[in-house]
Amino acid sequence: MKQSGILNPAICRAIAALGHTDMLTICDAGLPIPLQPERIDLTVVEGIPAFLDVLRAVAGEFPTEKLILAQETHQVSPAMWDEIQKVFPGLPVEFYPHPVFKEFVARSKAVIRTAECTPYSNIVLVAGVTYG
Repeated sequence: MKQSGILNPAICRAIAALGHTDMLTICDAGLPIPLQPERIDLTVVEGIPAFLDVLRAVAGEFPTEKLILAQETHQVSPAMWDEIQKVFPGLPVEFYPHPVFKEFVARSKAVIRTAECTPYSNIVLVAGVTYG
């Protein structure tokens, strides 16, 4: 039994299965999730758990080499974009129109659904490497 870090078994399993350049999505309550990626639904009630709480927890669990977001994120929810940058300072970011962003979601190994209701609180994390 794990004693620290992420304790949710589905999230632990999904992270452990990631290889270099594999993708993991963390999304808000409203993002449509395709059938293909594993769906890890954490929603309890509106806002619990929050997107940023889940993002911060996941950020420390594996190396991330870049982020993929919808262009609308920094336009519609600039405060959320500011917080995302604090979690991953200086990390490369690619922005795509929302329909294209959803194509990356479909290619993700897993999608973690939060109860966040802030528009465009969605991110694709691209796994880096753990060795030199």
